[in-house]
Amino acid sequence: MARFSREKILSDFRQSILVSVWFMLLTFPIMVIRVNTVQKTVQWKWERMLMLGVGVFFLSYIWRYLMERKENRPKDEDKIPWNQRLLSEKKYFYPFISVVFAFSVFLPFFVSEYRVNVLITAMIYVVLGLGLNIVVGLAGLLDLGYVAFYAVGAYSYALLNLHYGINFWLALPIGALLGALFGIILGIPVLRLRGDYLAIVTLGFGEIIRLILENWGKFSKGPSGIANIPKPGIIGLEMNRSQSILFIYYLMIALVIFTIFVVERLQNSRLGRSWVALREDEIACQVMGIDRMRTKLAAFALGATWAGMMGVVFAAKTSFINPASFTFMESAMILSIVVLGGMGSILGVILGALVLILLPEELRAFSQYRMLIFGLSMVLMMVFRPQGIISNVRRSYEYHEPAAAEGD
Repeated sequence: MARFSREKILSDFRQSILVSVWFMLLTFPIMVIRVNTVQKTVQWKWERMLMLGVGVFFLSYIWRYLMERKENRPKDEDKIPWNQRLLSEKKYFYPFISVVFAFSVFLPFFVSEYRVNVLITAMIYVVLGLGLNIVVGLAGLLDLGYVAFYAVGAYSYALLNLHYGINFWLALPIGALLGALFGIILGIPVLRLRGDYLAIVTLGFGEIIRLILENWGKFSKGPSGIANIPKPGIIGLEMNRSQSILFIYYLMIALVIFTIFVVERLQNSRLGRSWVALREDEIACQVMGIDRMRTKLAAFALGATWAGMMGVVFAAKTSFINPASFTFMESAMILSIVVLGGMGSILGVILGALVLILLPEELRAFSQYRMLIFGLSMVLMMVFRPQGIISNVRRSYEYHEPAAAEGD
């Protein structure tokens, strides 16, 4: 075959050598020269540069092979994606859901309490990712300040309980409503913005909320935060620590199922189709008679609703919150979950959240290289699979002319 010709192999070999030499020259002062300030001597670590060069050479060669394979991959237009078959065919869907549900219910009895806590955190990010998926994946509005609504929900429960003694079950819908309200407050000034401008404004909104919580000490207790936030429970039933964690775990399973059901119904509703139209072409969307302003506000409000609800759960789970828990990195993590899983794909967002939350806990031995691995995985994902782990299935409709009646 042409792509395995001798000239092509030699060309890739030469280019990989050039990349290796160029990388060694760039990193020469860092990898080779080591200064001992105590003994005032200079040590030369040539073996490090050699190992780096060999590693870069092989990585460059593998990269070129994968890129060429991607470009020459045949496209099968008639093949139905496996996730569409899984969700559309009952013989696959119901057994899959039953196995996952049974596995989730019985899992806490076979793992440690620490693992259950990590699973609760993962499910919180699943709901946050599904909420942001409404704004980014369906409506196409890049929101970098999503963590602000998360903070609003957490502080609503903490402050209402501190001053008025409101319990978790009453604070849960209040946090969702306050999140939706702040989503509308954010949405109104940015209705005419799009792209990078929208991203910058939402990023500023998230930072404003965090700085208000950090500096308005009389209202939010400042950097000291709020402690002794009650955990959720059943009225009249005392729970110890283990029972409380188990109760939150099953509560999160119920909230995840509820979120998936609502988001799936929204996605297939008239409003969901309006979001998709807004994402694809805003001008054509307006020409078709869709109210852009109302559609955008609905996306911001409904996406923020889930963030506010999860803020209440987060405050109840940790029993302590402060502004340091709601930095820009949280927004970046939630956005990464949506992008990695597949924008607009419910199953993809769930899988993306589990990958980004559970894997770092399992790979704590490589904690020093966590951000490096995270960045590298995102780069590889954007190059080789930009649509995400599980891409959203584009719906298509066919028009068939009605059969002519007999005698016509």
